[in-house]
Amino acid sequence: MASQPPPPRKNPNGGANRQIAMAMELPFLLVGGALVGGLFGYLLDRWLHTKPWLMLIVGAVGFAVGVRDMLRRLQKDDPDGGGKSGQ
Repeated sequence: MASQPPPPRKNPNGGANRQIAMAMELPFLLVGGALVGGLFGYLLDRWLHTKPWLMLIVGAVGFAVGVRDMLRRLQKDDPDGGGKSGQ
């Protein structure tokens, strides 16, 4: 019988293509959160006549949400489990 070659080894962290895709996606999370928050704040400012306070506050909240989402995605793809001990 002819021996079959072993199946290709799977990379636990997804390989170079997955890392490139993640690197391309992460800046859009930060900028997108800040832009959506800023736009929503701008519209609220125009409606409530509170320029520029709501745009700045809601834009900062959008940026913080983008950072949180970025960290969550990086932790999900971390092969070491995000550095959490005991798991």
